[in-house]
Amino acid sequence: MASRAVLFLLLNIMFFTIASSTSLPRPPATCSIDTLKLGVCANLLNDLVQLVIGTPPTTPCCSLIGNLVDLEAAVCLCTAIKANVLGINLNVPLSLSLLLNNCGKKVPSGFQCA
Repeated sequence: MASRAVLFLLLNIMFFTIASSTSLPRPPATCSIDTLKLGVCANLLNDLVQLVIGTPPTTPCCSLIGNLVDLEAAVCLCTAIKANVLGINLNVPLSLSLLLNNCGKKVPSGFQCA
């Protein structure tokens, strides 16, 4: 009787160890920021387009995306650009690259703003 209990306990430990050690695929990146808040990026983009050099990456736009990884930041800014939240017509790849680079982020390799 004791051997059955030990066997049952060992099987449970093994099952839960295997189940907890498997990693699930990460869901596709989404934007955790309210897209309307990204409207503050319009001022930064206007400054960059007018070639104002030396804008420090402490703007409200950068503080919004600062805690995001590059892919998440790109998705958020892409969403804002596509939704025209920034209020100006833009060249999407160039605008996205300018905004990300100014905030110390990079456009992920192969990323397409769709």
